[in-house]
Order: sequence, then C-alpha cells, then structure tokens
Amino acid sequence: MNKRRAYYAAAMLSAGALALSACSSGNSDGGGGSGKSTSSGGGANGATASVQSVTLGTAADSTGPAPAVAGAKSGGTVHDLEASGVNHLDPAQAYVNQEQVIGQLFSRQLTNYKIDAKTGKTVLVGDLATDTGTSSDGGKTWTYHLKDGLKWQDGTPITSDQVKYGIERLFSSYETAGPQYLQQWLTGSSSFRKVYPGPQGGKSLPDSVIATPDDKTVVFHFKAPHSDAPYAMALSGSGPILKAKDTGPKYDTAPFSDGPYQIASYQAGKALELVRNKNWDPKTDPIRNAYPDKWDIQLGVAQPGLTQRLEAQSGEDKDSLALVAPADPTQTSVIAGDPKYKSRLVSNYQPFVDVFNINMTRVKDVKVRQAIMYAFPMQQVQTALGGPPQGDLGTSLIGPTVQGFKSYDPYGKLTKPQGDPAKAKELLKEAGVTHLKLTYAFSNQPRWVTVATTLKNAFAKAGIDLQTKAIDSTAYYTLIGKVNNPYDLYRTGWGADWPNASTVIPPTQDGRLVADNDPNYSHLNDPKVNSEIDRINAIADPTQASSEWEKLAEYIMKNDVPEIPYEYDKYYNVYGDGLGGVSYNTPLGTLSPNTVFVK
Repeated sequence: MNKRRAYYAAAMLSAGALALSACSSGNSDGGGGSGKSTSSGGGANGATASVQSVTLGTAADSTGPAPAVAGAKSGGTVHDLEASGVNHLDPAQAYVNQEQVIGQLFSRQLTNYKIDAKTGKTVLVGDLATDTGTSSDGGKTWTYHLKDGLKWQDGTPITSDQVKYGIERLFSSYETAGPQYLQQWLTGSSSFRKVYPGPQGGKSLPDSVIATPDDKTVVFHFKAPHSDAPYAMALSGSGPILKAKDTGPKYDTAPFSDGPYQIASYQAGKALELVRNKNWDPKTDPIRNAYPDKWDIQLGVAQPGLTQRLEAQSGEDKDSLALVAPADPTQTSVIAGDPKYKSRLVSNYQPFVDVFNINMTRVKDVKVRQAIMYAFPMQQVQTALGGPPQGDLGTSLIGPTVQGFKSYDPYGKLTKPQGDPAKAKELLKEAGVTHLKLTYAFSNQPRWVTVATTLKNAFAKAGIDLQTKAIDSTAYYTLIGKVNNPYDLYRTGWGADWPNASTVIPPTQDGRLVADNDPNYSHLNDPKVNSEIDRINAIADPTQASSEWEKLAEYIMKNDVPEIPYEYDKYYNVYGDGLGGVSYNTPLGTLSPNTVFVK
C-alpha cells in the first residue's frame, strides 16, 4: 500500500542470539483484488484472481449523484462489526484499508473509484475534482478544478487553498503513517521534510510547487513526470483540510467532515458513530449513495463471536456487516458447507500479499534468513487462517492482481509448503548458529494466537526456539513500525495502491526510506536494489516497467530474503440479509459502504 496496508494486525519475532523482524498488512485478520463480488455465491474458494482493471473516467463520469442501486431506500442504521480498533481517523494518516474504507464515509479526495455494484467495473473519476486531472509540461504539471457546491459539515465552502493546506500538512512531523507519493513528487526527495517541514511555522509551499490561481483551481508542479498522478490523488491524504478546524495531532480522533456523514461520537477501540452531514450535496458526489441515516461501527468485536453474529443475524445483526474483518477461521467451513449462507456471502481477492518480515537490522546473515524461510510452515499457517477460501498460497512479493504478475518460488515453498526443517538446520549449521532464539510478536486476535502456536511447533522442528508475545491489534503497525522495535519477525500485508508494482517494490524495499512508520519493515538497504528502483521508475512504458519490477522482486527474494511471502489474501465473510446493495471495493479489498442500504 507506494503502499496500502491491509487491515491485518501482523505477527512478529524478537531475537535472543540473533534477531529477525517483519511487517505489515492492514487487516488484523485480510488483502484486494479484481473482478466482481461473488456475493451471490462463488463457491468455497470464491473468485479467481486476475489483474485489477481500472480505467480513467471522464468529466461526465465524475458528476453526481451516484448511480442509484436497484431497490434501495434511504433510512435506518447499518452496523459494522470490526475485530480491531481504528488507529487513525485523520485522512492524512489513513493507510490501512480499514481506516481508508471507514474514512470514505466522512472524507473526500480529489479523485476516487466509481465501482459498479453489479459488475465490479472500476473507473477512476473526479471526487472533489471535476475530472481526474489535466497534465502538461510532459506530465510534470497536473491541474485540478473543484466542483461547485462543495461544503464542510458547518457549511463553509471548500476551496483550493484548503486543498493546498491539506497537502502541506502531509509534511508535518506528526503525519508519519500515510502515503508519501505527493510529498516526494513535489520535492523530488525522500527526505522531503528537510525541504519543507510543514505549515506549522506559517510557511507555505511556493506557487512553483502548488499554485491556487483561484478558489476552484489547484496546480501541482512535480519534479519529474508522473502519469499515475490521478491514482495518487485517490489516496486519503489528497483532500482538503479546513485550517480553522486543524487541531494538529488531535485531529486524528476528531476530523472535520466533507463527506456524507460526520462523527457523532468516538470511543477509541470501542465504537464510532456516524450521522448524516446535512451540508453534503449528493449532486457533487458520483461515488457515495449514502442511503443509511446512521453508521454504527463497533470496534474490537471478539472473534469468533463477530462471525457467529453475522451467521445468526439476530436482532440488529440482521442489519450488520463487516466492511473489513474476514470470517473467523473456525467458521470458514461452516459458511462454505451450508447453502443457506450462499446468498449473503462475499468472496473476492484482495490486493494484499501477506508476508512475515525479517528484521535485517538484527538478522544480518542471509543464510539465517534463508533458514527461517525453509522452516516456515506456510501450509499450516494457511490452514490456521481459514484455508483456501481466505487466501491462496503465494511466494511472490507482487500479487496476482497487479499488472505483470509473475510467480516464482526459489525456495521450493510450493513443493514443500509444510516447511523443510532439515534444510533449515543445514543452513543454520553453515552459518555457525547452534542455538537460534527468536521472539514472535503477534496481534492479540484469536487467529494469530493459533498461528503463533503453529509457528512455535514448526520452528522447533528446525531447532529454532520461538518465544511468542501478543501485542495490541489497534496499535500493531505503530509498534512494529518503529525502526528500533524489539522484535525479530512479524506478519504484515501489503497491497498495491493502484495495480502497478511501482506502488509495491519502492515503498517496501527502498533502503533510503527506512524510518519509523515507513513500510520497509524489514529494513532492507541493498544498494543494487536502490539503484534499480531509480532505473525502473524512469521507464516510461508501463508494460516494460512491470516486467522489470518483477525481475527486481525475484532478485530480492533470491539474494536478500527480507521477508517470507506466504499468501494472496481474499475477503470472505457473510452479512445480514436485512441489508441490500452490499458490494465489493476492489482497490481497497473491503466491502463498499457506498451502496449499502437497509431493506
């Protein structure tokens, strides 16, 4: 997830004699994909993975209101059940897919994805902007015009200066969790805060960087051409911020709304209640239908109870869904084996590749990292997470929904998916390691408790002493995102921000970006990889670039082994049949809140 993190809360290892470390997936429990939702069925394993197809829409596609959903009506309350809390509500900090999809209810961006609820056809359109932007100067300059009638929740008009301020705010020292494309593109530097530290001191970016010639026009001047700028403008941080309502770091718990809903109450880790924003104009919005009167988002709902509530759909649970949380692994066979769930089952690929990251700061010997790879029991982990309905075994850093996908398996993991402890022992002996003690830290969710036991048993067969430590799921990415974290191995998931590997390899593998909360969780810093990233980024032909990204990904796995890819995620869960219009958001790998209605 440049990058989008799956809502996973990952698992980690900490070292005794030697150390390893790993990273990110947004879902404490799932990944994104392509194709339509199989909510009308789809079988035990759901959809078939295919490259995510997104087209650029026109100005006409960007006009509101959103296409009506057949049979929909306004009113009622939708209950969203989520296993984890929300780490960030500030749109500039929202990078985990749970944060992004919930944010769509109260936050708008310059562009966004218009998804046909029936076919899954995905079109990038103007959200706040009249279209997806106009480029000039060979792709270095991008111009956006704001629609008429845009307002904040208090009725204040939305202007171009507010968009500029929102972008400037991304440079602030406390805005560390969100995407960094725009900051890097505008400054030409990964050390963008050294170029511009943010607006807190009263200093604004010059017109040569971002210009606002009138209240409706924003002009971005990048240091290099970026043909994919329209996609970057769909990420959460590309929207406006009303300066008078900016509370700095505190904005993360009480953002001001320009979307169809506004925050009525928020209890961190427990509940988020959204009510209608009376100043949102549906005629400006081509994406959000906003049928319900309220959204009751229940956070920290324990599994397997969450899934069992959706299965039983008693009382208000008949009007419930899980935008992000997948079915508990113990319930996968229950859902797959009973035809009564077929009509309200959603099964689809997500854009996420799940990995266990190895902290290369602590585990410096590649032979030790290879030993961890061979010892890793990917098949047993897949089973613990619910089996094939919730994810396919995978060994590539780049997932099957991304352009140019290539499968490779240099360590024979698909041949011996249960692990190869003998080979692991052999490599540890070659490395001169007689006793390897690791600490595995994991999200305190039931499925990850099961995985911890699975790993401990498998690693013991390879002579590795695995200590396990549970950490809070809500703060999971914050804790493992510290460069000096005390863990050796942790589980994360990464999804392409748009279906191009340029949003996978650079953010997760560029050693020049290693910093707190940066997605290079393994701390890989290979000069050849860094150089190749620069070379491939300069290739104008996207097809050629895709091929080169795949070659680089394979090189990384063969020569550096910074992480262990093991699964291509799927969303798999049921929802209450008191709801209609339940559809799938392919780019985020979640259910879409935009088309849902209470019957």
